[in-house]
Amino acid sequence: METGFAAALGAWRDRKAPLAHALSAAVREAVVDGRLPAGTRLPSERELARTLGLSRGTVVTALTRLRDDGWLHTRHGSGSVVRLPARLTERTTPWSLDRGGAGDADLDLTLAVTAAPHDAYLAALDRAARRSAALLVDSGVATAGLPRLRDLLADRYTRAGLPTRPEQILVTSGAQAALTLLVDHLHTDPRRPVAVESPTYPGALAVLRGRRARLLPIPVTATDGWDTDHLTAAVRRRNPQLLYLIPDFQNPTGAHMSAATRAEIARLQLPVIADETMRDLDLRTPPGTEPHLAGPGVIQIGSASKILWSGLRVGWIRARADLVRHLRRNPLQPQLSPPPLEQLIAAELLGDGLDAVLADRRRRLRAQRDHLAGLLDGTGWTYTIPGGGLSLWLRLGPTPSATELAARAARRGLALTPGPLFAADGATLTQHLRLPFTATPDVLTRAVALLRACLTGQ
Repeated sequence: METGFAAALGAWRDRKAPLAHALSAAVREAVVDGRLPAGTRLPSERELARTLGLSRGTVVTALTRLRDDGWLHTRHGSGSVVRLPARLTERTTPWSLDRGGAGDADLDLTLAVTAAPHDAYLAALDRAARRSAALLVDSGVATAGLPRLRDLLADRYTRAGLPTRPEQILVTSGAQAALTLLVDHLHTDPRRPVAVESPTYPGALAVLRGRRARLLPIPVTATDGWDTDHLTAAVRRRNPQLLYLIPDFQNPTGAHMSAATRAEIARLQLPVIADETMRDLDLRTPPGTEPHLAGPGVIQIGSASKILWSGLRVGWIRARADLVRHLRRNPLQPQLSPPPLEQLIAAELLGDGLDAVLADRRRRLRAQRDHLAGLLDGTGWTYTIPGGGLSLWLRLGPTPSATELAARAARRGLALTPGPLFAADGATLTQHLRLPFTATPDVLTRAVALLRACLTGQ
């Protein structure tokens, strides 16, 4: 035990710091890296001092630092165990993004992603493990999805006003996998374009460009949403093969489609893929009751990654049962299907406890959104505070361009995503910038301070 603990710390004595500081820092890093699992019981202070060749006073100082900082829990008579502090587990943003998730950046605001609901996820993982015995005696090959998960998803749609049977659900390894499978099946005529919003989710653009699809941009703005007259005219004139939309808190604009616009789009005579990954991230008080974008030609796709954790690669397609059967015969389907244990975890999280998890997520995201909006006062940039989603879509002044501003920010250690990445043509939207509000308030404060410095040249 003692030697294993010492090995997990690595070459901690090489640090240029007092021994107690170096030891506490090494324990923290070992917990974060997984070399020292949370919940590990530490040897006694006397045993640690002997094993590490330190005075007992040095060990006591190091453990006190860890205890005060939340990395160690001590119960009288039961010893001490390492743990992740509450400031890491009770937050909506991945801790790694505070440390620079994009190359050499100190702060990374390129990703609009959330951390897992820590306690709820661990509890779901435990329940899923207990349910997994029956899976282990089966083949584990890809299917349309575990029956329990398909039942649960069908019931969620039905309760939201869209009657759905389990055979209308196909489980995939995320929404992007769902889109990949659908585009492979539906995009059969390279002469006909695919209509997409501009701006839109870069991952969707990557899937469509990978299929060498010709893109037909459909403008969407944070203030005006979708111009259905423009959309209808473009469909009539260009005859696209399919239409990809994000009707709920559109990524990146945050636009939310009205019930009237949904009904009008549902009447279009072409397949419509409705990406609903943001639908549950409704930050309005109370949440709205807009119907699903639905109709004879509409296919819904969803995902657990935005509402729960980007590391939970479980998504789904809701479509006609005959289309689901066709998609199951696609050679790509087994590659785009999540492992059974991931599906078990998703079923646990998407079950009865989801409302409480979502309420907590919405509360935190709402506060972070409003904090970011307050920080941007006085910049001269314009934006609409979205009713949901994960980011603000900023329109900058005439100079600098978003690309130049992102380059300046990168030199100061802040990674950002400029507007052209969201453009269907990859070149326009040069005066726009997406700022996620998934980060903690202190990180958002530091990021906006860096942005202001980029504008003033300080």
